[in-house]
Amino acid sequence: MKATAPLNTESSPAAADRSRWIALVVLCVGALMIILDMTIVNVALPSIQHDLGFTQSNLAWVVNAYLITFGGLLLLAGRLGDLVGRRNVFLFGLAVFVAASALCGASQDQTLLIVARFIQGVGGAMASAVILGMIVTMFPERDEQAKAIAVFSFVASAGASIGLLAGGVITQLINWHWIFFVNLPIGVLTALLAVRLVGKDRGIGLRGGADVLGAVLVTGALMLGVYTIVKAQGYGWGSLHTLGLGALAVVLLAGFVVWEGRTRHPLAPLAIFRSRNVSGANLVQMLFVAGMFGMFFLGSLYMERVLGYSPLRIGLAFLPVALLIGVFSVGLAARLIIRFGPRATLLPGLALATAGLALFTQAPIHASYVANLLPSMVLVGVGAGLSFPAVMTLAMSGAQPSQAGLASGLVNTTQQVGGALGLAVLATLASTHTASLLHAGSAATSALVGGYHFAWMIGSALLLAALIAAAIVLRPAPATTEPHAEREPDGVSEAKPAYSEAA
Repeated sequence: MKATAPLNTESSPAAADRSRWIALVVLCVGALMIILDMTIVNVALPSIQHDLGFTQSNLAWVVNAYLITFGGLLLLAGRLGDLVGRRNVFLFGLAVFVAASALCGASQDQTLLIVARFIQGVGGAMASAVILGMIVTMFPERDEQAKAIAVFSFVASAGASIGLLAGGVITQLINWHWIFFVNLPIGVLTALLAVRLVGKDRGIGLRGGADVLGAVLVTGALMLGVYTIVKAQGYGWGSLHTLGLGALAVVLLAGFVVWEGRTRHPLAPLAIFRSRNVSGANLVQMLFVAGMFGMFFLGSLYMERVLGYSPLRIGLAFLPVALLIGVFSVGLAARLIIRFGPRATLLPGLALATAGLALFTQAPIHASYVANLLPSMVLVGVGAGLSFPAVMTLAMSGAQPSQAGLASGLVNTTQQVGGALGLAVLATLASTHTASLLHAGSAATSALVGGYHFAWMIGSALLLAALIAAAIVLRPAPATTEPHAEREPDGVSEAKPAYSEAA
């Protein structure tokens, strides 16, 4: 991919290097805004329900509307970045996201808020899908790339817990409308700085035609799959609704794979999946995120319903996770990846996170935060801080420069699908087990905690599965500062990405 530098009067190597790192911060701020929006809304849901008169079932659409379009469009948006330019897709996505945020904040009725959340998911998918691809092209050298991905990983993984805290503060001190209005100045400033600092890439072009059928098939499959997952708790996993729509999503996805192998201009060239590290890292991430959602989502419910924590206190309770992810991902993880390689860094990280979530299954009814919850927070924070940068490095390692946007969109897609699947499965298991305990005669609070314990046990099993998959599937990469010298055994080269100098 050819790229041109943005207008900048500084042309010295030092100035160019400084601009690259400032551009990284700008991209990460954009990513953080989008990630925060996914969790900040959860804390404000009771206030939104009270003000707009949502029923309990309709209230779920405030979250689901965003998840369906966001999760369904990530792969398409990532590939569009490769074709028409990643910066173009990023800026357009920011514009849509900011405009939809203004509509969300101004909403005074249910319909407008849900429609605005659908549109917000479109903008969020377009902006976030290409960020990782932009980062790996800006930082092609292995040591710099490890540090840059570590910074992005901190933002991506810590954003969830920061969102809980920010949502509690904004909702309690102002009102729920401002969880959306706060995106306006952040989004506008991010766009202005991105125009100035991020290199304008032209993309590889549509090459005589876009893969319209492929786009329809994969987007339909992903959106329908995410919809099926998020509605499964209400309909039941064995219901005709869930099984029928799930089967249709699988058929659409299979049709996409067949078509991509036959068309001259594929939306997603299947060669990218020949890399064991690309395919394996996305599998590991899906399992890891699915298990982690059990701690954040069900942990929040446990603190609220069992321990009586306020929204602000819940956010503060998860703050150690965010801080430790920051300390380890930005500092230690990058150095370990450079020295020992991403796989060797990932395995102990997954082991620590698995131990932390397993320890959470021992949280009692009358828990002390310091004695019963903080040790789990520490283990999960350290484990996630080591794991996320390593798994993202591996997921991007086998992609050609012209496929960096696709690889970035794939990473985001597996993360979102894993999160949606984990949330739906673990929440359903927790509710089902609680109902079973109540039927057996357990007290209400005891049954509630028992349900959470069971879900956390399944979540820790998912993390253990991620650890086993990482150990078996992923290939060790040489710990060297030479940029992308290694090759996959199947012949998929890990070519040096094109560098878009932001000077």
